[in-house]
Amino acid sequence: MTAAALDVVGIGNAIVDVISQAEDSLLETEGLVKGTMALIDTERAEALYGAMGPGLEMSGGSAANTIAGLASLGGMGAYIGKVRNDLLGEVFSHDIRASGVRFTTAPARDGKPTARCLILVTPDGQRTMNTFLGACVDLGPGDIDPEFIASAQVTYLEGYLFDPPQAKEAFRKAALIAHEAGRRVSLSLSDPFCVDRHRAEFRELVESHVDVLFANEAELCSLYETHDFDAALAQVRGHCEIAALTRGEKGSVVVAANGDTHRIPAEAVTRVTDTTGAGDLYASGFLYGLTRGRDLGACGRLGSLCAAEIISHFGARPERPLKDLAAQAGLA
Repeated sequence: MTAAALDVVGIGNAIVDVISQAEDSLLETEGLVKGTMALIDTERAEALYGAMGPGLEMSGGSAANTIAGLASLGGMGAYIGKVRNDLLGEVFSHDIRASGVRFTTAPARDGKPTARCLILVTPDGQRTMNTFLGACVDLGPGDIDPEFIASAQVTYLEGYLFDPPQAKEAFRKAALIAHEAGRRVSLSLSDPFCVDRHRAEFRELVESHVDVLFANEAELCSLYETHDFDAALAQVRGHCEIAALTRGEKGSVVVAANGDTHRIPAEAVTRVTDTTGAGDLYASGFLYGLTRGRDLGACGRLGSLCAAEIISHFGARPERPLKDLAAQAGLA
């Protein structure tokens, strides 16, 4: 196996986020389930955008956030995701490249516009996401860059992208290339509703193609159809090499197939402002540590550190260089 030129290549929905503060009453009026992600069509996107207060626009997308966080730590990352050759597509492309991430996926020249996610942040810091996928649904096997995949230590797959059939083909193609090159494959389950839609396929993916799984408590319990976290934990242990499981203020649990278990406390924050991207940035820190040969406990602590930075402000991209925070914490 040749030396890896990249640490992580992420594959996901290329999205521009529109983040707005909102009262719980707006969620009730609009029939939204707090803390989840819903897929919406063009008409619903326009109506909800009109009901939102002033918004902050910035590039987002779960896997893109993770790779941007990895770059902020000093890692070498690349990203594969589909945008349209429109204004938001240009915004997304500029932002991710400016963060130090390699991004060469060709934009679509026709069809649906670049995706956007309308995020309502309530006073308790919870984010409720409403996503218009737009051009994202056109990503397929032809967009998978074999050179990127084969040259990366880890290929990171975003569960949100699993809805379109051609995206599933892209995932499996990427996983095959990665494993043929002797690399690892990682998956984020993304959202419990996403797991509900694709439970059987996600289980098959985890058991047959995934080495490193990221999930929060609700997603993991949904995957194994139980309300008991410990029961779900026992099942996932034998299905992949490593599972990094986040539990909000309870911290995280990292389990390995060899029986190793690490319980990581949540990093203290003065105030939870916006939980958007917490899981994405946890994955940034964890994967940064993993690709540098750190033990699983240290990987989990790096994940908690990055998640704490992101929930302390609005938006899912770091406001401070994460490599500086890691150095201050003795985790660089």
